[in-house]
Amino acid sequence: MEKTLIIIKPCTIQRGLTGEIIRRFEKKGLQICGMKMMQLTDEILFEHYAHLTQKPFFKRIKNSMMATPVIVCCLKGIDAVRIVRTMTGVTNGRDAAPGTIRGDYSVSVQENIIHASDSAETAAIELKRFFNKNEIFDYKQNQLSYLYANDEI
Repeated sequence: MEKTLIIIKPCTIQRGLTGEIIRRFEKKGLQICGMKMMQLTDEILFEHYAHLTQKPFFKRIKNSMMATPVIVCCLKGIDAVRIVRTMTGVTNGRDAAPGTIRGDYSVSVQENIIHASDSAETAAIELKRFFNKNEIFDYKQNQLSYLYANDEI
């Protein structure tokens, strides 16, 4: 089973959408293996967005991501990265398809509800960035046989 990271952004917390966003992933069948609220710092944002630090809009990203604490979650399931990315929708909420999280809740490229890891490799790096080993849990999900065929798990 694959694990991935999501970050529920300050705009989502301010709008009271946190439960709705988490609920969508749970309803899909993804397992929450870790979740915590934290205040992002300059250090972690410079590391997380290293590929964007020289862009003119980086200060906007940093200010947005530090406006309130965020909620980071580790989600687990078969093809979890692909499923989460599909459910999330494209980065710009104005372009995101209805039915996706950003398509349903965002009209912005910045205030776009959620960050989602873009690959299994990135997810592994990001999970280590935001979680200690003892903050991600492996436990039996009792509904597994109702989510997947026997030969899938």
